[in-house]
Order: sequence, then C-alpha cells, then structure tokens
Amino acid sequence: MANVSVITVFVLSGLNETVNHRSIIFFLSLLCYCTILVVNVSLIVIIILDNSLHEPMYILLCAFFMNGLYGTTGFYPKFLWDLLSPVHVISYSGCLVQALVMYSFACSDLSILALMAYDRYLAICRPLEYHSVMSKHRVTKLAFFCWLMPFCIIATNIYQTSRVKLCSSHIDRLFCVNWSIVQLACFPEETTINGIFGNVTITIYVLHGLFIVWSYLYLIKTCTSSLENRAKFMQTCVPHLTSLFTFSFTVLFDLMTLRLALKDFPQMLTNFMSIEFLIIPPIMNPLIYGFKLTKIRKKFVCVVSFKINVN
Repeated sequence: MANVSVITVFVLSGLNETVNHRSIIFFLSLLCYCTILVVNVSLIVIIILDNSLHEPMYILLCAFFMNGLYGTTGFYPKFLWDLLSPVHVISYSGCLVQALVMYSFACSDLSILALMAYDRYLAICRPLEYHSVMSKHRVTKLAFFCWLMPFCIIATNIYQTSRVKLCSSHIDRLFCVNWSIVQLACFPEETTINGIFGNVTITIYVLHGLFIVWSYLYLIKTCTSSLENRAKFMQTCVPHLTSLFTFSFTVLFDLMTLRLALKDFPQMLTNFMSIEFLIIPPIMNPLIYGFKLTKIRKKFVCVVSFKINVN
C-alpha cells in the first residue's frame, strides 16, 4: 500500500518556550555534543589501535561507544540547527529517519548491554570455555547483530507508521519519535497494527532487561564465594551495571514524558527529561569505562602524557 499521508513537513514545537534562553541552551548543547564526540572517539581509537585491547570485552565496548555516536548524531546536529533557526520544521522522510535512529540507538544499547552481561557470565562463571565461545571473530559478528537486529525491528515499526494517514503536522517534542507520529493518525483504528508491533518490540527488550538482571544476580551469587571472582566482578561488572542503571533511568524518564503526556510539567523540564538518554549515557559510559578499566585508563594516560610532552 502506498503512503497516503499528505503531510510533507512536521513542526517541532518543543522549543516554543525557550526563546529567551536559546543562546545558553545552544552553547551548553554544543559543549555537550563536543564532549560526547571527544570522549567516545578517543576511546574508540585507543581500542582499535592497541592490539592488547583486541579482546571480546573491549570489542563490545568499542561497539557500545560507536552506538553512542550513532544515536547522538541523529539528534544534536538538527537540534543545534533548530536553536539557531526561527522555524523548527523537519521533512516527513527526515522525521521517520530520525525516529528510526533514536529508537534503534536505544534498543541497540540494551542489546549490547545484554551481550556484555553474557560475556561477563562466561568470563567469571565458565572461564575454561570463555575463549572458545567468545572468540574475536564471533564477538565481532554478535556486536554487529546487536545493532542490525534492533535496526530491522525498528525499521519495521517505522514502515508501519509510514502507512498511516496523518491529520496533523505538529509534534510537541524536540525530535521525532515513532509514538508521537502515530498519535497524529486521522483514524485511530488504523494504528492497531502499530500497537501490536510496538508491544512485540517492547516485549523483546523487556526480555533483554530480564536476561541482564538474571545474569548479574547469578554473577553476584557466584562471586561472593571467591575473592578472585569478587575482584573480577568489581573491576569489569560494576561499570556495566552502572551503564545499565543509567540507561534504564534515562529511558524511563523519556517514556514517562512520551506515554503519560505530562501536561502540568514545565516545557523545559519535560524537554530535559525527554533527552536525558542522549546526554547522560553517551558522556558517562566512556568516562566510567575509561576510569574504571585499568588497561584503557593506562593507555589513555599514556596518550595524554605523550601529547603534553610533544607540545
């Protein structure tokens, strides 16, 4: 079925109440995006160039940081442009692409965190099997699958949304997300299939979350009986748990603003709650791993020291 929507442009109204603060918001947003680029790209380059870091755990971290760059690039350039522009619009196709990027980024983060949990489970609970199961080649393919599967799932959801006839072009957010577009449908009965696909997607990633929780509960139980395993857990699992809690906390806030329609909240607070997952995890994750994991921290210090000596 061809797309019957006559909407060609969406108006993003999330910035309407920030007219007097746009200069400050632009500066802080640009600083945030530059920080995200610097810390993530630095760690990606360090992992790629250092052969000693070509291990399963660091390959997964590299994929994690790349995904952070992918998601934030789908938001910040357009957001910064809107802050400088008197009109905040996005094309129909551009809106669908942005929704695809936002959702696939978040889902890929959860998939990679699930794979990290499985990696730590094997490393600590089944160390003799670890290298045979988690070879470099297999981990690379699994990391790619952790991005490809969410992309395909979300692309299916976005395709279903593109088939819905829309009767409004106003999105009360800073960026496009699938649910906001579906709410603009002329005929709610047309969105039944969207709801089914959406619920299936939610179920898949809730199962991801349950798997992560089970993995770490089992790891905690195993590690309490051994000082060596306890040290491994504190060194490599605590950063993963911190990333998981940060991700869950920020995505929960975004879902609250999206699903509960918090009308009584100030617009600026609602805006911040909706973009926390694009601010906190992409900055916190590389900093947490960079400072907590000894190999990365030592390599980063060596690079910084070398640059200072050269200058």
